[in-house]
Amino acid sequence: MKWRDWDRNLKVRLYGEAVIGILFWMFFPFMAIYFTDIFGEFIAGLLLVVSQCISVIANLFGGYCADKFGRKKMMVYSYVGTSASFLMFLFANSPWYESPVLTFISFSLLGVFGAFYWPASHAMVADVVPEKDRTQVFAVFYIMINLSVVIGPLLGGIFFFDYRFELLVAAFIISVIFTIVLQRFIRETAPNVITGSNKESKEDKWYSFLIEQVKNYSVIITDKAFFVFILAGILLAQTFMQMDLLLAVYISESVPSQTIFNFNNWSFVASGEKVFSWIIVENGLLVVLFTLYATKISERFEAHKVFIVSALTYGISMIFFGHTLQIWGLFLAMFIFTVAELMAVGIQESFVAKLAPKEMLGQYYAAASLRFTIGRTIAPMAIPLTVWFGFRWTFIIIALLAFVGAGLYYAMAVLIRRKESVSEDLGRDSAF
Repeated sequence: MKWRDWDRNLKVRLYGEAVIGILFWMFFPFMAIYFTDIFGEFIAGLLLVVSQCISVIANLFGGYCADKFGRKKMMVYSYVGTSASFLMFLFANSPWYESPVLTFISFSLLGVFGAFYWPASHAMVADVVPEKDRTQVFAVFYIMINLSVVIGPLLGGIFFFDYRFELLVAAFIISVIFTIVLQRFIRETAPNVITGSNKESKEDKWYSFLIEQVKNYSVIITDKAFFVFILAGILLAQTFMQMDLLLAVYISESVPSQTIFNFNNWSFVASGEKVFSWIIVENGLLVVLFTLYATKISERFEAHKVFIVSALTYGISMIFFGHTLQIWGLFLAMFIFTVAELMAVGIQESFVAKLAPKEMLGQYYAAASLRFTIGRTIAPMAIPLTVWFGFRWTFIIIALLAFVGAGLYYAMAVLIRRKESVSEDLGRDSAF
């Protein structure tokens, strides 16, 4: 799909989300280090779990609202909330007032409003892009996200610790600008909102909204293959969600300062924090360069086979991380980690779109994103696990979860084949 054929909605979002993403990654990877320094490893892990529990609930409501009230409306409202959260965030880190508790609340609210935004944004892509081009479009958006991952941590290593207030002021201003851009330059794409079939009856009670939502998500749960896909994704998320959690704490605390190279009387020494920033950049750079190429290769194979190999590779990378403190070993581990990511990332969103009925796209995407929201809810527990088992065994536990996830992807493929077989049998029966 050529750039000139892209819908204006997607072009506006791609540019806007790129800028927002850079700002986000200037502070997000360092929050686990910040909370651990302030509250300690155990309390920091629990606080991050609480934060993500709230996001899980918001995510489900976000998917329902995206289908019921519209993609555009939910995206605009979520960025109104994001702007307000950044305002609170900067106030809690201002020259006049500092509050780690208010910082945590602000950080949690950013996660909540992000959970409202993403189901609507993913459904909008499925609304305006033909099925044959969706994988490519989702891959381009993922490249944009990882370009932010390349630039953001490099700048964040400079600004987050020394110029945090100024960074958050910039984040607030740009969030407000993006809110205005979304309101003025994108159009609604939800089919039921455009046709007006989403209007509620005057006899609807205040609780009918919640009842209808529970009914809709219960239908999704009855889709066994999709449910297993979510379970596998939650387990697998325990690996890639550790980039800004376990890896951040492990490298900053355990990796000693190392001399990268020494020439005559001039040498370059890197601390653990710098090494962490570099491997994050390594991941982002590889994803930016090779996502489209890797996606084209992955599309040649059945999706479940790609998911299985990706899960196994993620597990291997976790074992590598837990068994090295040397910078070049960490770079190798991140390379293996990124290979696992590149295998599956380009085909996941289009895979969800194939499973979902068109009238429930938003809710299916919201349910699919439970892989990340529930995954991120559980992932911070890896930090207190290091207190009980140590870093090495914590990485091994996470690797085992990834291997179990690979088994679940195989089970998902079996369920899909059974469902297709039943559909074919019914089709033959109806022909007679």
